[in-house]
Amino acid sequence: MKKDEMCFSRVVVKFGGTSLADGLKISKAAEMVAKESRRGTEIAVVVSAMGRTTDHLIATAEEACGGRVSSRDLDDIMAMGELTSARIFAAALRARGLKSRMIDPYDPEWPIITDGSFTKAKPILPLCEAAIRDHIQPLLRRGVIPVVPGFIGKTREGAITTLGRGGSDVTAFVLARGLQADQVILVTDVEGIMTADPKLVKGTRRLDEVSVDVLVGLADTGAKFIRKKALKYKSPSIDIKVIKNSSDDLRSEGTIIRGGLPQNLVVDAYSNPVMAVTVVGKRVSESPEVVYRILREVRGSKVEILGMSMNENSLILYLPVTNVSERLLETIHSIIVEEEETIAMALRRNLTFIKVRDVGLEETPGVISDIADALKSSSINIYGIFTITSSVIIFVDQKDKDRAVHLIKEAVKSDSS
Repeated sequence: MKKDEMCFSRVVVKFGGTSLADGLKISKAAEMVAKESRRGTEIAVVVSAMGRTTDHLIATAEEACGGRVSSRDLDDIMAMGELTSARIFAAALRARGLKSRMIDPYDPEWPIITDGSFTKAKPILPLCEAAIRDHIQPLLRRGVIPVVPGFIGKTREGAITTLGRGGSDVTAFVLARGLQADQVILVTDVEGIMTADPKLVKGTRRLDEVSVDVLVGLADTGAKFIRKKALKYKSPSIDIKVIKNSSDDLRSEGTIIRGGLPQNLVVDAYSNPVMAVTVVGKRVSESPEVVYRILREVRGSKVEILGMSMNENSLILYLPVTNVSERLLETIHSIIVEEEETIAMALRRNLTFIKVRDVGLEETPGVISDIADALKSSSINIYGIFTITSSVIIFVDQKDKDRAVHLIKEAVKSDSS
């Protein structure tokens, strides 16, 4: 039996705005929750604002205030969208004979406690988890379905905050951590995670299962299935299921998302020295057979490719020095001599490979220049740099490894603070 087909004892269900666009859709969503509750499952519900309510509230506030509305006031205003959805949803559950309670951020029992960064607040997990255990778990044990407005937080001093775009997903994941839920179910306007954007590519299909690492890679391309900042709050032990809002059952098939992401910035240096093999020529990027021949030889030698970059006239492979034999280098050289498009090769030994990883790191403005400036300040040269899946990868001289790691940590910490 697949995990998503098992009878869970406790789940967190989050309904996106399109699932709550009008009364009929809210009614259908409430029926889905009611059906699962009658099976004996403990359910906590998280709701977004209806449709484009948040955008409308922002535009109205900006217009009324002449573009000078404060972040604190804006958070208090934006929260109204989720509060309205939660009140209506709780009422819809009670109308079906279920015990339900809307959790109000103005009550002392509110579970999502954040810092004071208005419009982009971050949950303080130890405080959230304690509040969830103290106030939300007892409701579930009494058979009450709590309906929590997503996107909203509250500081320790009682000020209303919001968590930014994707904040309702953050609410669901934090709630699931505190409740030690079996699964988070995201009810959205898509049937799951697809192999490509069906609006742009024909013949796509739903993925039955995907890891968080893969999902972050897809999100890096601009596909916003789940915002990466939300995935940072996902517990590695709690799976997510994404289903379409046209479903009539929370047990409908969808995409299961497994695994988790590092909670903090990670800066790691590869343990062994690295070699850069540079192939130069004319229009190398337009000669796939040449690239294929070289990569086939590297793969045949069972050498790990740590990185690769290519432009019109060159190809650079970053390989572990200890695994590269003279025979492999001679074979690559023979390909270069034989092919008309390639002219020569160059080798640079004793580099180190440093990987900087944090959720949304590549979206931090200026992070690349800050890393480069930090290394430049200590006369450390960069021999290669690129970004992929929330990571920045840098190649520097092996002798500079320890200094480079320290400088990069300091530079990126200051960006994320």
